Amino acid sequence: MSTRRDFLKTSAQAGAVGAAAAAGDFAFLNNLPPLSAQDVRRALAPVQADVEPLVRLIEDTAAERLLPAMAERIRNGVSYQQILAALMLAGVRGIQPRPVGFKFHAVLVVNSAHLASLAAADRDRWLPLFWGMDNFKRSQARNAREGDWRMSVLADNRLPAPEHAVRNFRTAMDGWEVENADRAIAQVARVASLNEVYEMMWRYGARDFRDIGHKAIFVANSYRTLVTIGWRHAEPILRSLAYALVDSGRDANPARNDHAADRPGRDNLRRLTRIRAGWQRGRVTREAVTDLLATLRNASAADAAEAVLTKINERIDPSCVWDAIFLFAGELLMKQPGIVGLHTITTMNALAFGYQTTASDETRRFLMLQAASFLTMFRARMGELPANPRIDTLEAGELMGQGQAAVDDIFATASTNKLQAARKTLALLTNQASQLAPLMTTARRLIFAKGNDSHDYKFSSAALEDFYHVSPAWRNRFLAASTYWLKGSGGADSPVLRRTRAALGNN
Repeated sequence: MSTRRDFLKTSAQAGAVGAAAAAGDFAFLNNLPPLSAQDVRRALAPVQADVEPLVRLIEDTAAERLLPAMAERIRNGVSYQQILAALMLAGVRGIQPRPVGFKFHAVLVVNSAHLASLAAADRDRWLPLFWGMDNFKRSQARNAREGDWRMSVLADNRLPAPEHAVRNFRTAMDGWEVENADRAIAQVARVASLNEVYEMMWRYGARDFRDIGHKAIFVANSYRTLVTIGWRHAEPILRSLAYALVDSGRDANPARNDHAADRPGRDNLRRLTRIRAGWQRGRVTREAVTDLLATLRNASAADAAEAVLTKINERIDPSCVWDAIFLFAGELLMKQPGIVGLHTITTMNALAFGYQTTASDETRRFLMLQAASFLTMFRARMGELPANPRIDTLEAGELMGQGQAAVDDIFATASTNKLQAARKTLALLTNQASQLAPLMTTARRLIFAKGNDSHDYKFSSAALEDFYHVSPAWRNRFLAASTYWLKGSGGADSPVLRRTRAALGNN
């Protein structure tokens, strides 16, 4: 492709004082207008026509000047939605989505930052956007060092006829044809609806295990961002997405070869017809969850999918399958907290979101089977793992104090001993259930204060959201496991927070 220049009030108040003490003083945000939940949630509000100057501002302003420049525009009335749209668009047209990860986290994390804003206290809501802009500049610099990829202009006369666009796109994606997929999706973006497009994307994002789940994450996060900023921004975002999804890495064309990364997806497509009619409802049992957990600890990708199929056909409710999936993702993180371990959580979050969103029964079955298979592939990628800890046998620890004092102790402990922090979290949620909101509030504020990496935002948004996707019988254990990657209260504030303070005139 050519130059690539144009191508491609309030959260829970309980514990607020203690949370502020644990996560830092954000009084410097008083220099910006408060941002209400309604402002952030205006999901389908159209983006104003002048978003292009904001994109250019983000792209062209030097990193050390961007935050002060954007703070000034916010004071002059630029909206949250405009900045969110501009940040996403700057990312997709200026950061190469191959591999789907690394520097491309500047795009992958946009929705995670948005979710953090949604859940934050009103004046804290700007912090994830400032962090996202600073993070983009780092990714932009890396992109420049690695070839300065940009999204190129597509001439209209190179696009397929509108009536052939969807068919051409499917053909190109099935054949892993990069140029044809790019041309077709550009036309699809102009003639199709969001849901029509993403009914295709859910499947393509989950068909292979390359990039350890980031393709599925990109599908889910781009969908969610488009719902917020408006479909009229779809074309460059979808072009970036399609370009990412047809990346086969160092493998020869997967359409003509049998690679390990593709095999579970192909096998699971064949399994779909063996799932019973009426599979969406069944019996909920603890034994079904623990049985699947035991299977996932040792099974191959094929055996894991077969175990899920067997449980469903035995009239076990799919909620038990997803409980086991989320719990095993948490257990893998506990056994090996690191880049691969945390992506078990973020990938399962993306697959579960697609499962909940798609209107296709066939796609729902496929995503459920792929989630089980992917977890075994994560496990294999992590190498030899210790036998313990196990999430279903994790024992509650001893709490220090009551209420916010106990919450603060958990995050202080998380800085030095993740297992003890997990055990204390389980005890808190079991014995002081009213402290869930302060716990989550503190966790988010610590990300704002201490988070240095895209994974801090990606992980925390996924884990805190998925707490509510796990059944009540198991969700406390899932959140306890999540403390293995949530930030502890020890250590200095992040450099981005310090730069944000300086941008707002509060040194």
